[in-house]
Formats: sequence, structure tokens, C-alpha cells
Amino acid sequence: MNRPAVLFDESHCEQCACGEGLDFRLTFAFQPIVDMATRSVFAYEALVRGPEGQGAWEILQKVDKKNRYAFDQVCRVRAVALAARLNMQTYLSINFMPNAVYKAEYCIRTTLAAAKKYKFDTRKIIFEMIEDEALTSAEHLISIMDAYNGMGFQTALDDFGAGYSRFSLLIASPPHFLKLDMSLIRDIDQQPNKQAVIRGILETMRHLNVRVIAEGVETQGEYDWLKEQGISLYQGYLFAKPGFECLPEPYYPD
Repeated sequence: MNRPAVLFDESHCEQCACGEGLDFRLTFAFQPIVDMATRSVFAYEALVRGPEGQGAWEILQKVDKKNRYAFDQVCRVRAVALAARLNMQTYLSINFMPNAVYKAEYCIRTTLAAAKKYKFDTRKIIFEMIEDEALTSAEHLISIMDAYNGMGFQTALDDFGAGYSRFSLLIASPPHFLKLDMSLIRDIDQQPNKQAVIRGILETMRHLNVRVIAEGVETQGEYDWLKEQGISLYQGYLFAKPGFECLPEPYYPD
């Protein structure tokens, strides 16, 4: 991992905004997370894209151990800068790779400096931890979440149920939000076994005071069943597809 020679400060924002340290370019699409209790946008998740709209998979294939830290830093700055340019008033949800964060207090300087430079309120930032990084130790994940929670940031555990559920993290340092993976959501209205699993997750999260976000919701039937379980936060094609470098207006189903 390439660690910078000096501590990151506001003077480095322009370097990250230009993609310094990477040999490929990237930008973002934004997908809304809606709060159906208020029928409003709760947050926009920043989803990495290529400069011509190439999908996340194509970009992530270019990330390796040598450029992972630079990629993480550039993503933070680019996401904050673009959100500010689009006058985003909601929460901004930024994914981060735990293996790119060797010390949370150090790596967070990028986000703080970018927020200051582009005048984006850090209280509106949610850090989403990618849940399927199987090689990251539980102790490292807990230290990151403890640090981010202690700094006043909102945190989320992404893709819960995708295969590497971090129950040790939930016990030691619960995030503010847990996002149910779309593999659990798909056809939930027709799958009794999935329904039993999700009911159990929801009951556990209520006791931990963690809000659940259902992501990947695509059909009215899926939404209707999830709504009956008391979920109010949603993300998926039923509401809006990601908008390339823009903030799409969502559809609110009945």
C-alpha cells in the first residue's frame, strides 16, 4: 500500500481530484436511498463509474494492492467534490475498502480536507463498509468503525447477507445502518425461507438500535412485503436507477 510521505491536508485535494496516484480515471453515479415514511430522499450513494459511464466492475478490476490506498483517497475527494457541485442537501453515502484504511484517524484526513475545501457538511457523510472483504480481520474492522463512530460520522454495513456477515462487528461496534443485500431481497414476497431470515435480522437490529436499509428492491411485491415488516429506508430500481453525475428524482410507490 502506498502511504503518502506527508499527512493529507486541504492542499492535497486538487491532486486527488485530478486522480494523482492512479493510471485510470473515475467519476460517480448517484442512487437515492429513500425514506418512505416521509416520502423523501434520505441519502444518495456514490457509485464509482468510469469517465464515460463504465460500470463499477470495470473500474474495480484496476484496483490492486499497489494503488488501493490512492484509489480510496481519490474516491473520497471525488465523491465529496461532485456532491458539493450538485448541491446535495441529503446525506452522502461513500463506500470504503477496509483494506485501504490502515489507520482510521490518518485516512480520514482526506475526507475532512475535501469537505472543508468543497464546503460539504461532514455531518452529512455516511461511510459504507463493503461487507464481503473476507480478508479483513474483525479487529481491524472494529477499530475503523469505533473511530468513525467516535468522530461523529454515520456508518453503515453494506451487502449484509452476501456471504461474510460480520456478527463480531455488530456485537462490538454496531453501525448506524445495515443494508440488506439484494440476494436476500430478490423475490422476498415469494420466498418463505428468506422471509424468516429477514424477520430474524430485523428483530436483532431493533435490539441493537441499527436502522435497516433494503437495497436492490425492484418490484412492487418486494416493497409491499418489506413495508409490512416496518422497513422505511429503501434503495433500488423500483425507486430510481443510478444517475451518472446527477441526482435522480425517485419514484415513490403507494
